Amino acid sequence: MLGIILGLALLMFLAYRGMSIIWVAPICAMVVAVFGGLGLIPAYTDSYMTGFVGFAKSWFPVFMLGAIFGKIMDESGAAKSVAHWVVGIIGKKRAILAVVMGCAVLTYGGVSLFVVVFAMYPLAIALFREANISRKLIPGAIALGSFTFTMTAVPGSPQIQNLIPMQYFGTTPTAAPIMGTVGAIIMLGVGLLWMSHSEKKRTAAGEVFVELTEKVDVIDASKLPNPYLSLLPLITVIVLLNAFKFHIITSLVAGTLLSIVLNYKRLPNLIATMNAGAAGSVLAIINTSAAVGFGAVVRAVPGFTALTDLVLGIKGNPLISEAVAVNILAGATGSASGGMGIALAALGEKYMELSASTGISPAAFHRIASLSSGGLDTLPHNGAVLTLLAVTAMTHKDSYKDIFMVATAIPTLAVVAGIILASIGLI
Repeated sequence: MLGIILGLALLMFLAYRGMSIIWVAPICAMVVAVFGGLGLIPAYTDSYMTGFVGFAKSWFPVFMLGAIFGKIMDESGAAKSVAHWVVGIIGKKRAILAVVMGCAVLTYGGVSLFVVVFAMYPLAIALFREANISRKLIPGAIALGSFTFTMTAVPGSPQIQNLIPMQYFGTTPTAAPIMGTVGAIIMLGVGLLWMSHSEKKRTAAGEVFVELTEKVDVIDASKLPNPYLSLLPLITVIVLLNAFKFHIITSLVAGTLLSIVLNYKRLPNLIATMNAGAAGSVLAIINTSAAVGFGAVVRAVPGFTALTDLVLGIKGNPLISEAVAVNILAGATGSASGGMGIALAALGEKYMELSASTGISPAAFHRIASLSSGGLDTLPHNGAVLTLLAVTAMTHKDSYKDIFMVATAIPTLAVVAGIILASIGLI
């Protein structure tokens, strides 16, 4: 148990210091192995790599196809076109809502949140300039639309955080629709209330829009593809995945092919675009696989039995112990998918056993795992947070409070609501 705790603490510390989990996770796993009495080489080549390779085998196609799909939507201008269309409907007077919903439409359609950040930022700058509200609010607005309800709560989301639990619980992307919908309403509704409060507070303090020293390219809407046609690939992914029950791989392939057909003339170097998307997916899958490998070593040591008893011994509904485990590990790794991967690789079978013995639906375990992965994952060392702040030219001091509230604190409330709903049979 001491080794597991030390390994986790070291993983959190090194990740917070900006060190890559790709090489940090094996080192921390070896700390766990030493205290657990395992041989270092067997622990690495057998336990660690079995977990690593197993996750990559199951999920690399989804990571790769999702990244290629997002890159094509980005390079063709389709993502910007959809975002611009959403903004036009909502109106420039409601700048924060427009940014949030623009992000939400793209992420629910399967576009990577990293692509969404780059696609939405120029639009956000234009909106906030016209509304004369502080640029410091932009990261919070993008985080609310990209890192929260469409990632973990809205039933049918093709985001990986909603798909990983399917492997462990035999569920579908629409698992526990009532819990997911209520969670999404809480995240969106309370998140918008917070952002409105933050806007009023900053404006009252004299904080208004201030131009950047570096120029941000202005989007020329006349050069963007047709927004209705640009929406079709996103709709295709969602409909095939949920209405027709196609595999996520098939759904992403169909969305990608349709995006290519509709925007072929806007992709002068299609091969280079696809290469860039595929290359970008490698880092994402290896990061998450490294975290899952760490979890496999934890599961292999004798102390894991004590850890299991400790986690599962949390009083009350077993969904509470699942929420705690996923949240802590997501925070330790700075990754929603990585933390959930560790937790479910280690405890997924136990929760399935509990599902059978307690009568709690596997769908409820799926939804709580997904919702919980989007809580403590957005601590200051999270890669998406760092990218968002870098792209928007903001610092943690400028904008992290808003990010924390909309992407950590409020999603935690949604988890609590989900557990309550499951306990009264509303899933």
